[in-house]
Parts: sequence; C-alpha cells; structure tokens
Amino acid sequence: MKKNLLRRVFAVGTTALVAVGSVAMFAGCTTSNNPEVTITYTFNGEDYEVDYILSRIDAPRTVQHFIELADAGFYDGLVVHDYQSNALYTGGYKLEGRDLVEVDYLSTVKALEQEKGITFTQSVWADEARTVPLYSVYGEFSKNGVEQENGKELSATQGALVMYYTDKGTGSEQVCVSRADGGADNDGEEYQMLGYKYNSATSLFYTFTGETFSDSASYCVFGKVADYESQMTDGLLKAISDYIETLDEDDSFTESLTNQKLNSYDYFPSVQTAGLTADFKTPIDMPIVVKSVRVTKY
Repeated sequence: MKKNLLRRVFAVGTTALVAVGSVAMFAGCTTSNNPEVTITYTFNGEDYEVDYILSRIDAPRTVQHFIELADAGFYDGLVVHDYQSNALYTGGYKLEGRDLVEVDYLSTVKALEQEKGITFTQSVWADEARTVPLYSVYGEFSKNGVEQENGKELSATQGALVMYYTDKGTGSEQVCVSRADGGADNDGEEYQMLGYKYNSATSLFYTFTGETFSDSASYCVFGKVADYESQMTDGLLKAISDYIETLDEDDSFTESLTNQKLNSYDYFPSVQTAGLTADFKTPIDMPIVVKSVRVTKY
C-alpha cells in the first residue's frame, strides 16, 4: 500500500515538474534576446550546418520576421543567387533547370498562412488604415531613423547575418509602419507613414564573409555566425574553394547574370514597372542550396 502511494506521489510530482518545465520552455520562447538558428547549406552533395545567433536587442521585428519565415519553411530549397567575394546572398530565388527564378514572395507567404494555419506578424501595411499587410519589415537601421542609445550587440563584420531589400528607385510610395520602439521616439505614436524604400525587406538576407562593410547604416544586421572559423572558413567556404580548384582555367564557378529584373512581384505597380535591375554571379552548375533554416532556440 505504501509503495503504491509513493508511486502515485512520484507520478504527480513528475507531472508537476514537466508542467513547470513546459511553462519555463514557453517563457523562454518569448523572452530570449538571442534566438538561434541553424542554416543547412547543401553543396556538391554534402550538407554544411552553420549556426547563427540572432539579436532581438538590435532588431526585434527583423528577428521575429526571419524566425516566422524559417518556421514556415519559406527558405527551404532556395539558392545562393549571388556569390560575391564578401557575401553569400540568398532568400528570394530558386533554380529551375539552369534558370534563376525570382520567388513571388507575397503570394508565397499568403499561401503558407493558408496551408499551415499560421499568421505572420505584421509591421508594414500598404494603407494608413492597416487593411493591406505587405509582409515586409520596418527597417531597423540608422538611415531609417532607428538609433540605439546604448549601442548594438552586433556589427557589420565578418559573419554578420544581414536582412536587405532590393532597390525601389525614386518612387514616392508611402506605407504605414508599426514602430519597433512602440512610438517612444515618435511622440508616442506607434504607427507612422514612412517611405516604402526602407520598409520593404521581405525574405532576402546574406552572410557577410568579408572584413568590413561600409554601408551598414542602410542594412539591418540581425545575427552572426556562432563559429565562423569552424563552420564557414573550414566548412562551407573551404568546400567551395576546394571545388573551384578542380575547375579548368576557362571554367567559372559562377555565371554572370546581368540586368536581372528586380521586384517582379512587388505590391506596388510603380515599383514593378520601374525597370530596376541587378547583376548577379550565380553558381548554377554547382549551386549552393539552402536545404533548411531551423530555429534551435527561441
């Protein structure tokens, strides 16, 4: 009898501990200033995991946006569409055969909401009444008026994870944004009409592989590689370098794609038709594929 009683007490106690642990885990999901993600890149038949530490202190809206896209599987299967000497650009293009294809971002995220029964956090709308969400992000960098009195955790140095946006030209489109500071630096007004240019980041990001980046005031650094030497220098980048060394002198690791049209699926017709283009150096014969972006710590 005593033994059975002890078993019941132990079972109840264990259940309570599990419940407390679950609450603690849930609380951790909502309070951590430094979430973590693992991006698995596939290259030349091998997988390379790169761990990133994010910063909600520097860019709370951007971090939330990135995590939600990752959890929804948005990034899975996309490619590094621009391989530069100082950065790996990805997040918005896929390969179909040998063709580089821009993802229809707005339609894709709306479809993911329907398919997975989720709701993406919004911070930018096309109208002042906030009835048309754009699924883009309020630009958390100094050229957009976002300053931090206490400095930043991260900087635009080697290993930085950066959310960026494509050129929107000289248009005058205005959008309604929900400020990350809740309006503290805007006379207490949380919502504000601002130019679309700096509040238009969707899913594009890059890992900075150079030494210094001169225009960090225009882009949002929201994370960093946790172990750059091991996972990038001696990992993914070494694999790419080793592969390049096997190529003949006349071969190139990347294909130069010039005058690639930007913003084909932008919400604003004026941006779609602005004729803006960019030049990419795209690995096509041996692509660098984003196999997955997995959140390991919320």
